[in-house]
Amino acid sequence: MTPNGSTHERASLWREIERVNPAKRSAAERATDFHEIYSLLDEATVREQASRCIQCPQPSCREGCPLSNRIPEWLGLAAEGRFLEAAEISQSTSNMPEICSRVCPQEKLCEGSCILVGHAEPICIGAIEKFINEYAFAHNDDAAMVSPANGLRVAVVGSGPGSLACADELAKQGYAVTIFESQAQPGGLLLNGIPGFKLEKSVVERRLNILRRRGVKFETGVTVGVQVQLGQLRNDFHAVFLGLGAQKAKALDIPGAELRGVQPALPFLIQRNSTMPIDIPLVEVAGKRVVVLGGGDTAMDCLRTAIRAGATESVCVYRRDLANMPGSRKEYYNAIEEGAEFLFLTNPVGLEANAGGEVTGVQCLKMELGEPDFSGRRKPRKVPGSEFTIKADVVLVAYGFDPVPFPPGSDFARIAINDWGAIRVDENQMTSLPGVFSGGDVVRGASLVVHAVRDGRKAAAGIHRLLILTGKSKPRPEDAEFT
Repeated sequence: MTPNGSTHERASLWREIERVNPAKRSAAERATDFHEIYSLLDEATVREQASRCIQCPQPSCREGCPLSNRIPEWLGLAAEGRFLEAAEISQSTSNMPEICSRVCPQEKLCEGSCILVGHAEPICIGAIEKFINEYAFAHNDDAAMVSPANGLRVAVVGSGPGSLACADELAKQGYAVTIFESQAQPGGLLLNGIPGFKLEKSVVERRLNILRRRGVKFETGVTVGVQVQLGQLRNDFHAVFLGLGAQKAKALDIPGAELRGVQPALPFLIQRNSTMPIDIPLVEVAGKRVVVLGGGDTAMDCLRTAIRAGATESVCVYRRDLANMPGSRKEYYNAIEEGAEFLFLTNPVGLEANAGGEVTGVQCLKMELGEPDFSGRRKPRKVPGSEFTIKADVVLVAYGFDPVPFPPGSDFARIAINDWGAIRVDENQMTSLPGVFSGGDVVRGASLVVHAVRDGRKAAAGIHRLLILTGKSKPRPEDAEFT
């Protein structure tokens, strides 16, 4: 039976064909460098794996994707070997599918929602998405068509995924887009925060170059609220999008948090993933025992980066169990393979130090799970008399991030924020100031790349509608589909 058989024939292939995951480099090899660990599936395997999709009439995988990607459509095309057409469908709803396929936790999104779950392994959606888009890059030179200019200008602040998605959508509609980035190179945490073993820097650079070819301009080394004020942007551009991210580390509120050797996670990751200088001393972990506090993807990145940087131990301390850990299961298993250790149901309550003020250990309590909290996760509670200490030379705090406040005295302070400092937006991603839009982590808090992409696309559509309604732009035939 062939993958491109009849719909009836293909509907039962999931019973006959087992799921195949992309090959991984050995843990011993990959733990010595920062290159991606997964290889691409080959064409025959992609066709076979895509043929496992039963093409259900109400695809739950699409419902599980924040971008509502047209997954069954491009799976069906991939099963027939029509990879360029499949990639075109994939790119119609995502501005960076080659990136999302690498960094999204598919097991919690599209694949976790696959109708086959509970009957068989889900379709390997992420691996197929990665393949068809890499195939398109290799076989299609027309990936950055330039649209006729419409005479309107939009300023985009920040160059993370939300900003890049917004800029991309607007550039496709003929807007002159300028991205302002405070760092020396654009890309945000895609380039500087996500380790290369998950996302090669060349993949991000390729996406940035596509935007450049579409006419998007990048102004680097520009901090809004310092070199450029909001009033100036509103005067010089027809609309503004703020994609500032959330990089203010949540505090470690236990005794000893000020000790030397205790560092927030993000600067450590940036130091190891970027050539940019960062204004803190190098966090050296070679030959040291590293303890990472937290259970999200940033914690997984720290554990795996510490191993590659020569740590003798790389231990995660997390107060809930594995089932309640927010980090990607794929990244958890990769970390385990590479030598990381996990202490679940363990809560840090204090840090120990030597006479020189350097951290030497983490005082912990064992926990147990009680009733669910407001989010539905079971709330951890202390186990009396369970105190113990683990040794540590470096403690990396990965408890999450909040938006960075605007510079004091900046006119950005006019924008309404909520109680924890995030920008408030309406259903079109517009802030309290007309013509100023926002999205991504600065609105929702630290979240997934795919959520930021969704916000950026939504904001671009909101900007387009606003400028049409205010008479600054004339609708074109394709506007109906865009809005």
